[in-house]
Amino acid sequence: MEKEKDKNNNLRVLLNYAGSYKILTFIGLILSAISMLCSMVPYICIWLVSKQLIDVAPNWTNAQNVTIYGWLAFAFAVGGILIYFLGLMCTHLAAFRTASNIRKQGVKHVTKAPLGYFDSNASGLIRGRLDAAAAETETLLAHNLADIIGTIVLFISMLIIMFIFDWRMGAACVLAAVISVIAMFSMMGGKNAKIMAEYQAALDRISKAGTEYVRGIPVVKIFQQTVYSFKAFKDAIEDYSVKAEHYQADICRKPQSINLTFTEGAFVFLVPVALFLAPDAISSGTFAEFIINFAFYAVFSAIISTALAKIMFAASGIMLANTALGRINTIMQAPILKTPDNPKVPIDNKVEFVDVSFTYDGSETPALSNVSFTVEAGQTIALVGPSGGGKSTAASLIPRFWDVTSGVVKVGGVDVTQIDPHILMDQVAFVFQNNHLFKATIFENVHISKPEASRQDVLNALSAAQCDDIIKKLPNGVDTLIGSEGTYLSGGEQQRVILARAILKDAPIVILDEATAFADPENEVLIQKAFAELTRGRTVIMIAHRLSTVVNADNIIVLKEGNIVEHGTHKQLIESKGLYFKMWNDYNQAIQWKITSRKEAL
Repeated sequence: MEKEKDKNNNLRVLLNYAGSYKILTFIGLILSAISMLCSMVPYICIWLVSKQLIDVAPNWTNAQNVTIYGWLAFAFAVGGILIYFLGLMCTHLAAFRTASNIRKQGVKHVTKAPLGYFDSNASGLIRGRLDAAAAETETLLAHNLADIIGTIVLFISMLIIMFIFDWRMGAACVLAAVISVIAMFSMMGGKNAKIMAEYQAALDRISKAGTEYVRGIPVVKIFQQTVYSFKAFKDAIEDYSVKAEHYQADICRKPQSINLTFTEGAFVFLVPVALFLAPDAISSGTFAEFIINFAFYAVFSAIISTALAKIMFAASGIMLANTALGRINTIMQAPILKTPDNPKVPIDNKVEFVDVSFTYDGSETPALSNVSFTVEAGQTIALVGPSGGGKSTAASLIPRFWDVTSGVVKVGGVDVTQIDPHILMDQVAFVFQNNHLFKATIFENVHISKPEASRQDVLNALSAAQCDDIIKKLPNGVDTLIGSEGTYLSGGEQQRVILARAILKDAPIVILDEATAFADPENEVLIQKAFAELTRGRTVIMIAHRLSTVVNADNIIVLKEGNIVEHGTHKQLIESKGLYFKMWNDYNQAIQWKITSRKEAL
């Protein structure tokens, strides 16, 4: 009962996505039902023609209504087809609008999610869930629902007709249909519905892992590895293969064999019944009528196969749509960044952490525990420490990539949760090590950070980011499309363009997260010059493993396992001989490391 209620609710949810086009779905279903009724009339006309011809035999000219029945059969056959296509046009229009609205509402919803949501939900997974799931619901609404309603009407009319002429032959045909329906629902009902859901989940995982693998192909090729070296992709392929084979071989093989045997061989049930009834028909003098009825049911039994095939595909479509709706709901249930009812405006660009703790969803260990520090307006602080210490987490809480579990993060003296998200994002510019450029022109890649900026503003930002040499070598200057005609930028060059984007934004707070991680020495020098332009007069939070880049910071905060273990200037931390002192020594030893020849080593 609960499952039926869930299915009805799912269908109601899907129809709600259609908006005003929902009425077209109902019109389409009604037309589908009418078309099925029309399709039954030719069979009745055939029976009437046969009966009349036998009644007047051998004086065939006395059969006056044969032509009328023939044209009537033709008219209803053609009319049924036209009505069915008209119904499909209605359901398709509603289905296309539903799929479109699902995609639009899904995208609209995730744009309201905190940016941290996209760290734990890969773009390939979100795209697969939205796009593929919307397509599956489209099939249900465009075809399956119309087929289900039409088939129900067809079956009801079939039962009526079958039991009108000769209930015994009708019962023989129905028996084949009952066995077939039981076989079909054994494939798709009960616990097998859960197996189908697991199959769809495996499909999601392989989509996500496949996207990540494609992005990692350069690394795989460089190190001459195979797909088996990419464990997540390999596991996803194997999991999908096992579930697909299990569903097809273990769940569907026997029931589908039974289903096809009885639907395609429904005529076989008629033969023993006919042999049983024939003697009585001969003795009663109704053998001619008996032959007509037998011929009618023999022809009519062929409809059973078509009708049950429609039911099977429709039922499969419902299962897929229910699973797809579940995947759509996971996106629609993504957390939304809350907007304050009475937003406040920061008075300056001071940043404060007051007893901040944060734990990622699904994790038992907090990423930050009771962290407190202050960055005065115009100051530069550095967050350093071992990997996994909470540096990037702390920085991501400032622009509300995530909201704190407890405590308060303030910008300009105001809790960030009380600032309008658009105003907060205007306050902060961030440059990460994994930033990427869009497949657009250099100008468009920079201009996106400040749409109201003029062309000259963009050129000035590029110049300040030390990009003049990049622009000069490109075939169309700033209007060169990245990725076209073999135009690609190195990691360091991309980072300088991204810095131009941050400079153009002109935000009072700047977050730099390992911004020079992938830069070669030449690019690093230019990036440092761009940093000087970007950070001038601004509040800067810098995350770095290259400790040489943070020695001039006003304050260095050392994080370990989510806790502040020490803080101070470079000089103070060296003198205290704590964790920073050890990290500094390790860093200096690492930069002095070099490859020597065997002779030099000896």
